[in-house]
Amino acid sequence: MSRTVIHGGLVVTASDEIHADVLIEGGRIAALAAHGTDPATSWSADRRIDATGMYVLPGGVDAHTHMEMPFGGTYAADTFETGTRAAAWGGTTTIVDFAIQTMGRSLREGLDTWHAKADGRCAVDYGFHMILSDVNESSLKEMDRLVAEGVTSFKLFMAYPGVFYSDDGRILRAMQRASGNGGLVMMHAENGIAIDVLVEQALAEGRTDPRYHGDVRKVALEAEATHRAVQLARVAGAPLYVVHVSADEAVDEIAAARHKGLPVFGETCPQYLFLSTDNLAEPGFEGAKYVCSTPLRPREHQEVLWRGLRNNELQVVSTDHCPFCFSGQKEMGRGDFSKIPNGMPGVEHRMDLLHQAVVDGHLSRRRWVEIACASPARMFGLYPKKGTIAPGADADVVIYDPGAEQTISAETHHMAVDYSAYEGRRVTGQVRTVLSRGVPVIEDRAYVGHAGHGTYLPRGTCQYL
Repeated sequence: MSRTVIHGGLVVTASDEIHADVLIEGGRIAALAAHGTDPATSWSADRRIDATGMYVLPGGVDAHTHMEMPFGGTYAADTFETGTRAAAWGGTTTIVDFAIQTMGRSLREGLDTWHAKADGRCAVDYGFHMILSDVNESSLKEMDRLVAEGVTSFKLFMAYPGVFYSDDGRILRAMQRASGNGGLVMMHAENGIAIDVLVEQALAEGRTDPRYHGDVRKVALEAEATHRAVQLARVAGAPLYVVHVSADEAVDEIAAARHKGLPVFGETCPQYLFLSTDNLAEPGFEGAKYVCSTPLRPREHQEVLWRGLRNNELQVVSTDHCPFCFSGQKEMGRGDFSKIPNGMPGVEHRMDLLHQAVVDGHLSRRRWVEIACASPARMFGLYPKKGTIAPGADADVVIYDPGAEQTISAETHHMAVDYSAYEGRRVTGQVRTVLSRGVPVIEDRAYVGHAGHGTYLPRGTCQYL
């Protein structure tokens, strides 16, 4: 059984910061011991990693990605191979992607399709949520079987009529089913019916540029849908996880529900914390790079999101990584913003951007690890196998240089997309080495992993319930 010792670093988890050496045996954390103590000095090892001056972190868990996702007549540019490799470069060692049920087809067929896309191709470990597009008696029964097999979360949409949209009755039925089988309903909370009216009116008036994508997707329509989702979950007696929260009023709805003691949770994404409608309004067609849904908001919303992360009104930062190239994909929407594929690249930069938030004073180090590693692992039934550094956990470990400076750029990133949403942004902190189940994937800023190392993760139910 191979043994690795990581010595000299500051181990940072959601609960502790300790100067400790870490012993890895057979792909799992075997022990921690304070620097220089008898246990630490007595460990023999096949490999020693010097982490002096570095943080030793649990691998990141990105619970919201869309590799190879079909959307608007095209596909997300990252495959499971390129996307998980980029994740590893950024210190993320687990993703949870979304398998999609096609209208009129079974959940099983959709899940099998996504297994075929990912199997043997991932550089890091992965699991699946299930997008529930067609709520009916058959698919409701399938939810029970999927939960038993380890697909324990189901996404529904209040947006995208004619594609993914579910009305309130279907949402209520799905929530009622989840309340009985232990599943967690994830909600894209925007009033898509009203948004479609505003899109139609904007285009008829000649407002076709990318910035109008944000204008028509009103804050009030995110807040209204979030409120409605909370009340439906309350009636169903079900937990609720609201994805990609972008606006202050939506945070208020989640906070109010949590204040009542309801099992309601919220996720935001780096794009809402670091970008704004200023980016959507960039000259020419450049704003198309920043078209995603929910949309970017005016800058004043950012402090509300940071506050929500600090006080646990929001529990998780995921990326909603769904990259489309500017050339040939985003350009499909020239002259009609509604045809711009919705999505942005981000899986590679989440950990670094959130470390910059630590540097800037928005978050503590432990809260950084909590919202990026531990909380998503707990939320989606993967903790303590993932999300922490403790005896028995998978040895998903990131050696992180907190003083390194880097400039984010499409020229140096590893995602299969031709632009960076954070082009030219200087950040402090950089991944140096990444282990996945004890095996090096990134070693001293070089990729040494391979497609097929990543394994599929059946998940337990939400551990916050």
